[in-house]
Amino acid sequence: MPKLPIISGRELVKLLVKIGYEVDHQTGSHMILRHRETGKRLTVPDHMEISRGTLRAIIKQAGLTREEFEKLYRDR
Repeated sequence: MPKLPIISGRELVKLLVKIGYEVDHQTGSHMILRHRETGKRLTVPDHMEISRGTLRAIIKQAGLTREEFEKLYRDR
């Protein structure tokens, strides 16, 4: 299985918007997103590079599988 890509927080937000999340607000260096339908909340750091462990945790919290995320990343 290939490694997860190193992406910025803003790139990750753009991908999450495609699956129904929207930016609710920003507190310091963290962007808070909410899902339009479920109200589920995610926190994404507004950093130039998100570590792979943090990215993995956000993908899991968003309810995506790794394969779904990789497809979303490829199709951006």
